[in-house]
Amino acid sequence: MNTQDIRSLDDQQIEEEIQKSYRELMSLRFKSATNQVTDTNEPNKVRKTLARLMTIKRERDILGEIDG
Repeated sequence: MNTQDIRSLDDQQIEEEIQKSYRELMSLRFKSATNQVTDTNEPNKVRKTLARLMTIKRERDILGEIDG
């Protein structure tokens, strides 16, 4: 998911995507521990997507505080 896709989501959808990404990352960690991961770069992709989601959420929080 790229930045433009994330910015098109509303706040509730971003929260859902964050929770989904956390669950996916946990699943990938378990798979990695049991050597079942086929794409070893997948956890990095999920972490970067999670960081993008959280950054955009934080930007909106800050803009909401400024706007009052």
